[in-house]
Amino acid sequence: MLQRVKPLEPLMYIIIQYAQKRLRVQPDKICKGKALMKRAVLLGFACTVLAASLPTMAMAAQATRASFGLTEDGRSVDIVTLTNRHGMRARVMSYGASLQSLLVPDRNGKLADIVIGYDTLQGYLDRRQYFGATVGRYANRIAHGKFTLDGNAYNLTLNDGPNSLHGGTKGLDMQLWKVVDVKQGSSASVTLQYVSPAGDQGYPGTVTITATYALSDDNQLTIDYAATTDKPTIVNLSNHTYWNLGGEGSGTVMDQQLMIPGDAVTPVDAASIPNGEFLPVAGTPYDFRAAKPIGRDIRDGRSQQLLFGHGYDMNWVISRKEVAQPRVVARVEDPRSGRVMTLLSAKPGLQFYSGNFLDGTTVGKASHIYRQGDAFVLEPQLFPDTPNHPDFGSARLEPGKTYRNTIIYRFSSGSGAVR
Repeated sequence: MLQRVKPLEPLMYIIIQYAQKRLRVQPDKICKGKALMKRAVLLGFACTVLAASLPTMAMAAQATRASFGLTEDGRSVDIVTLTNRHGMRARVMSYGASLQSLLVPDRNGKLADIVIGYDTLQGYLDRRQYFGATVGRYANRIAHGKFTLDGNAYNLTLNDGPNSLHGGTKGLDMQLWKVVDVKQGSSASVTLQYVSPAGDQGYPGTVTITATYALSDDNQLTIDYAATTDKPTIVNLSNHTYWNLGGEGSGTVMDQQLMIPGDAVTPVDAASIPNGEFLPVAGTPYDFRAAKPIGRDIRDGRSQQLLFGHGYDMNWVISRKEVAQPRVVARVEDPRSGRVMTLLSAKPGLQFYSGNFLDGTTVGKASHIYRQGDAFVLEPQLFPDTPNHPDFGSARLEPGKTYRNTIIYRFSSGSGAVR
């Protein structure tokens, strides 16, 4: 006779519920004789089918969509949650095509949100800090907001002193993107789209941009940016997530170990604009070719670059040109939690920013105050101000061509040292 079963063993509980609802088996009143034998056979069959289906159900990555609030003009902002079979969870909001949170397990399997930001939409609307945001049309700075293309001079909106930063006064991070596709299965993904009209922030051409976030069952988050244009223009897209592998609000990242395989940086002036040189990192505080704590050399007063940026805020040269396939451009490990993030991209540059202007006035998730050095940013991209430095390559996008930046974040857990 079947007995009442407490839901301590999930599979058995599901089977009992199935038997009671679909086969009408009462736990303490079951018919005897032939009826009991018939129901036993049916129950066994149900168990077999259910057991066979559970592994597939458990392995499928899930995606759900919900409202995250309204913009100041009353438009609805969506948030899409991607979850894999390990419980890792990414939340992507349509405002700024932004990564709002990312839950990642530590060496003991404990999940923590490693992305700083806000619990509600209002925080993102009230203060522009690029938390988790897609940045562009041109990520990073363009000197004096000016560039020339095909003999035509263009003037961009200025929002960083004399320069244009991350697209200008109203870049992609401040736009409401459209959710065009949500998928689940072997990986869960969301694709967002924004059409930037000709003249937007001073840029030429109508540019159609997509951002696809995908979370796989092997704890890999991929952001795939793509853009097309109807007129020659410049494009440089990246993601501006602030990371703390110990968990947002857990304190400083200065002890987290960083490796960047770049042998040079592009030094800047006092306005954070590259001077056109390539400075070898050997013998400088910018040498991260062998992993070291972020904070080891950050107070080296002999470095004018650290004084300009109030810490690290410059571009590492991973290669002089874009490569065909994403390769490792950085690796970070938190010794305390064991979380490891390996970053891949095909772009030639990597902007590393050590959270220098988190000044203790931002109250983020769970009422945590974010202070200087509580998070870091790693942005794979073209070099800053490339349109004004021919030696840096080209940011040009032609009609009929597709710009692409695929950024891959691989998460694992280690025991201390970054390999």
